[in-house]
Amino acid sequence: MEGVDYLADERKKAGFDVDEMKIVWAGSRHDFELTDRISKLVANDPGFSKEGRTMLPRKELFKNTLRKAAYAWKRIIELRLSQEEATMLRRYIDEPAFTDLHWGMFIPALKGQGTDKQQEKWLPLAYKMQIIGCYAQTELGHGSNVQGLETTATFDPQTDEFVIHSPTLTSSKWWPGGLGKVSTHAVVYARLITDGKDYGVNGFIVQLRSLEDHKPLPGVTVGDIGMKFGNGAYNSMDNGVLSFDHVRIPRDQMLMRVSQVTKEGKYVQSDIPRQLLYGTMVYVRQSIVSDASLAMSRAVCIATRYSAVRRQFGSQNGGQETQVIDYKTQQNRLFPLLASAYAFRFVGEWLKWLYTDVTQRLAANDFSTLPEAHACTAGLKSLTTSATADGIEECRKLCGGHGYLCSSGLPELFAVYVPACTYEGDNVVLQLQVARFLMKTISQLGTGKKPVGTISYMGRIEHLMQCRSDVKQAEDWLKPSAVLEAFEARSARMSVACAKNLSKFENQEEGFAELAADLVEAAVAHCQLIVVSKYIEKLQQNIPGKGVKQQLEVLCGIYSLFLLHKHQGDFLGTGYITSKQGSLANDQLRALYSQLRPNAISLVDAFNYTDHYLDSILGRYDGNVYPKLYEAAWKDPLNKSDIADGFHEYIRPLLKQQLRTAKL
Repeated sequence: MEGVDYLADERKKAGFDVDEMKIVWAGSRHDFELTDRISKLVANDPGFSKEGRTMLPRKELFKNTLRKAAYAWKRIIELRLSQEEATMLRRYIDEPAFTDLHWGMFIPALKGQGTDKQQEKWLPLAYKMQIIGCYAQTELGHGSNVQGLETTATFDPQTDEFVIHSPTLTSSKWWPGGLGKVSTHAVVYARLITDGKDYGVNGFIVQLRSLEDHKPLPGVTVGDIGMKFGNGAYNSMDNGVLSFDHVRIPRDQMLMRVSQVTKEGKYVQSDIPRQLLYGTMVYVRQSIVSDASLAMSRAVCIATRYSAVRRQFGSQNGGQETQVIDYKTQQNRLFPLLASAYAFRFVGEWLKWLYTDVTQRLAANDFSTLPEAHACTAGLKSLTTSATADGIEECRKLCGGHGYLCSSGLPELFAVYVPACTYEGDNVVLQLQVARFLMKTISQLGTGKKPVGTISYMGRIEHLMQCRSDVKQAEDWLKPSAVLEAFEARSARMSVACAKNLSKFENQEEGFAELAADLVEAAVAHCQLIVVSKYIEKLQQNIPGKGVKQQLEVLCGIYSLFLLHKHQGDFLGTGYITSKQGSLANDQLRALYSQLRPNAISLVDAFNYTDHYLDSILGRYDGNVYPKLYEAAWKDPLNKSDIADGFHEYIRPLLKQQLRTAKL
């Protein structure tokens, strides 16, 4: 029945103020009101409909994405939306498009690496979308190893120009979003060569297409790299391939905030430190962590609602079957993912603060916190995106067979999200960067340099190497101090063990290569500690609303104790806990599942997602799943006729042959 809330009884169970939890999730009342208003604006506008998106052929899908992007720009202008509101509007349209890279990478690159004069020239054009840009760094042969890029930018002092060239097949730019069919310009990363010397990779503003007829300019070969994983998913994005045949650009189109080339061809470093370039990278990676919480929470919302609707087994005397969400096996797989969504949200909030703090310090030429910020954003980007990609797939499995349908929303969500594990730094490579930071920190412990911030626990290394857990009963694991010390001791001991093993190698790089797997595990342990500690810090804040803090404490306990259970080998192997204490942690974890169960639906309601944004029949707010699944099936193009195209050519002759054979 239309208009019936099939989850109403579940919502009555909530032991907390759902409206206040919505504000906690959003970050502030302002952010809640903004997201609520913009998400509903998008959901109620037919121009942003997602109807039939997964069934569109690639060309139609891409054209429809272009239509939505143009319509979004029209609405942004008509409604006079601020930059913050416009960003939110594009998020809730929920379709990868060239605009993501234009606003998210091209413009930040101009702002971060361009001089004031370059910004004055290029930013107004970009802000008005009179030019459309992308970020052309990754090549066919190199991604993570930026220093290995092959594209060249050779300075010609006779014409005062750079010659951009792709000397090999593998030097072709490959993957940049928005490049394939839309971008008019790109920030191209190439090896700067002047006076016969290679000065490494620098950024250059290069026009790719005519602003009159949009055709590629002479010397520019550009196109789309082809279909990607999923149906609609990321195939609405024109990821591109680009190569140059001695394309000339003016000298002043080298991004010159940090270094310049003079008319005479001399390479000059500016007064602005190169470390400022890391600010953009920190910004992008902290944004990815925030996006991880959004993607995880979407998947969890779908799986939680459907788990409460779906009933299987357990009926006696003709009564109702058991709700799937009441099975402990379902809770053990689902509730840690729900807790992770909240955990990633809060660590994402903290990273925004860290980015602001680092930016202010960089402006004052204070680079002291940059190594930590780099390690945090690299490690947390890796940790959260890996966990989220795995979590979305687990949610699909939690929805049984129906989760495999595109109409569940989960296959598409996974296909759109999973590239996050690779872009802006391969997740394993990033954790190895964190490991280097940890090893350097340990090597400096005896020098009197005090570890600060997220690494400050290393300053208590002697205690952490010796201490043992004093947990005696399951409830002791609810004490934040008990949990925090467990994660600190585990991280410290794993890092020290790696450092000791590294010291056995005469060549440190050989040691890093040999111990890479152990170093990654130590880095993950450190990053999990950061998430747990920031969650605990969140709980120490003033959190209004009836029962809200109590629910957040339950979620925090589930997140940390599930990790302790999952990585119990680490905690036991480093000697911090006994097997009995590990067993008590698992007992407490089961008890927390029982406390969470009555509030599960309301906790996902607190995400405040519209049905349009979720785009999932299984995750509908009203829980009216089965009639809507049945209705959606008949909209498939295969069901437009009773007789399938191709029947007369292929099936009918087969059947007739079988009939003749039967008569014989």
